[in-house]
Amino acid sequence: MTDIFGGRQTPVTGLTGSNLDRADHLRRDAGAMVALRSRPDARWLVLDDLKPALTGDERPDIFWAHRSDVPHNALSVFLGLDGEAPRFAAATSAAELIADFGAQVVDARAAASLLPNDRAAIIAHARSLLDWHQRHQFCAVCGGKTAMAKAGYVRTCEMCAAEHFPRTDPVVIMLAIKGDHALVGRQPRFPKGFFSALAGFIEPGESLEEAVARELFEEAGIRVDRVRYLASQPWPFPSSLMIACFAEARGFTITLDDDELEEARWVTKDEVRAALAGTGEWLAPPAMAIAHTLLAAWVA
Repeated sequence: MTDIFGGRQTPVTGLTGSNLDRADHLRRDAGAMVALRSRPDARWLVLDDLKPALTGDERPDIFWAHRSDVPHNALSVFLGLDGEAPRFAAATSAAELIADFGAQVVDARAAASLLPNDRAAIIAHARSLLDWHQRHQFCAVCGGKTAMAKAGYVRTCEMCAAEHFPRTDPVVIMLAIKGDHALVGRQPRFPKGFFSALAGFIEPGESLEEAVARELFEEAGIRVDRVRYLASQPWPFPSSLMIACFAEARGFTITLDDDELEEARWVTKDEVRAALAGTGEWLAPPAMAIAHTLLAAWVA
């Protein structure tokens, strides 16, 4: 019998691997949520302006605040269980945590680079969920005020009772491959010398494969045939799901969309290896980004 998975192991990507049990069965039980919040081992991840509070200088980690450290009216969501210990996230000022405990507020991208994957994944979870609540205070159906429900995983309209669920936007990120070359590009906003895989949002009524082909043609004029999925990654800026793929290019001729890309080039495996090692002529994406995973998988 043929192995439908081809004997390949899915790569581990950044911002994944949280050890929390999301405990969906508890979210619908308001009484259980009250009890969990009252437990002595309950802790809160504080995000100040969506920036997480961390502790430690040499080995940073999430600063888990006690219930008494979080204002009672702060926007708060349930993240899950660490063993039996409840874990929540709250959007509030971290000024007192900084003053009283020496916590530090760090940009979420920087925090993800400093922390192990399982901890960075918790921050990604919390940031996406809190940001969604802050952006969706009103009903898209009738314009009425919405209120949090199910421990933070639903907002319900107070006027028409419509339910709204956290939004995740799917994005394809891909390497076009031709022989021993792969296509990388840079947007004008990228740091000088930085190149990455091309990417774009999946549009309504479009498959993953169709989105890969469309984006590569629109941005670089590259036509492709076979598309192969590699892995996925949550990207909480604000809330996307990055879907990494390889695509078989028909040719090398690049026709650049100047509005999307400043430059695109074909690179060899040796050039990619040097870039990933930090010794190349161009800068590769950091290890936490799935573009790094794509490049590393190609040269492996």
